Amino acid sequence: MQITLFDHPEDHQNLLPVTYLKSISDIRIGIFTIKEKWEKHLNQSVDALVVAYQQGKYPVSRDFELLIRSNVLPDGELIHAINALSIGEKLVQENLIIAARVGASFDPSDLNFETLNSVSYGGKVSVIRRSWDIFQHNGVAITADFQLLDRSASGTISDPHTITYGSEIYIEAGASIRAATLNSETGPIYIGNNAEIQEGAMIRGPFALGDHSVVNMGAKLRGGVTLGPYCKIGGEASYCVMQGYSNKGHDGYLGSSVIGEWCNLGADTNNSNLKNNYENVKMWDYAQRRFIDTGLQFCGLIMGDHSKSAINTMFNTGTTIGISANIFGAGFPRNIIPSFSWGGAAKTIPYRLDKALETMERVMARREKTLTDVDKAMMTHIFDQTAHMRP
Repeated sequence: MQITLFDHPEDHQNLLPVTYLKSISDIRIGIFTIKEKWEKHLNQSVDALVVAYQQGKYPVSRDFELLIRSNVLPDGELIHAINALSIGEKLVQENLIIAARVGASFDPSDLNFETLNSVSYGGKVSVIRRSWDIFQHNGVAITADFQLLDRSASGTISDPHTITYGSEIYIEAGASIRAATLNSETGPIYIGNNAEIQEGAMIRGPFALGDHSVVNMGAKLRGGVTLGPYCKIGGEASYCVMQGYSNKGHDGYLGSSVIGEWCNLGADTNNSNLKNNYENVKMWDYAQRRFIDTGLQFCGLIMGDHSKSAINTMFNTGTTIGISANIFGAGFPRNIIPSFSWGGAAKTIPYRLDKALETMERVMARREKTLTDVDKAMMTHIFDQTAHMRP
């Protein structure tokens, strides 16, 4: 049976800027992306049905049979309920459509499920509704994903100078660990293929280090941290997720934050995740074009793909940065920095699309990746759609 994870347009909008260039199902939370979680639970590949301008990157050629909302995280009880659906039924909880088993006549272009019969689900549903949910639920997600691993396949730590606490440590092939401290008593620790943990690093679980990623010397990672593939981290971090191919190589604090792909935080970049008056943090809402109350006391930085900060950059509590922004200069930048912006607190100007694409090509080439024509078309679409936000 063909299974497709569908991006509801409202969910796509609510999760910006993280979803500008990727399907919701490609968001990494915990060890794996949402798509990878479903594939491991279901033991089969799944498709992604995305919003219109992304469909060149996510072609879907097969018939639709079972549709699952892509911002819902899987678990055994939920999968059992989904498998029990008959053709013409949808699984719902209050106003949330979780999944639907559709017939051959179903038109996915408008995701209209009104004609389907509702089956109520009373179990717990983990849903990623907003970008800040990613870091908030990351520790729990790491623990859940850790249960999907074959513990017998884990490598061991041979370095005599590395200190470990607890037994919940999983090491993939080719990983290198030297003179580090790993504490899994507070949550599991996952170390990916050919990942590297350098001397003096101190890591508390839950923690996930992606394939080919590096923890620099003396880093202090205080739990709830995930690095996707080909990332680098130094300094201090807690409850943050770097989606992949991004660097925070130097000292500085990153907390309660989500960093997209192909980002770079310059030396001594810091972010605040707690207001001085301890009030709830407000974050930018792209749909409503205003700041909204997150309900969170701790909320730091959300940065879209291909954005960068210069050395000594200071981000205030609750800052949102779009894609392909370049932030520099003294003082705190604004709490909302539009996509394709260049500058900082004193002045921000539009970043030319052609120059932005040139930089992306150079950065991706360093990892032997290519900026495709499909990527360029998506970037052009976003550049046009976000023009109203730039000065």
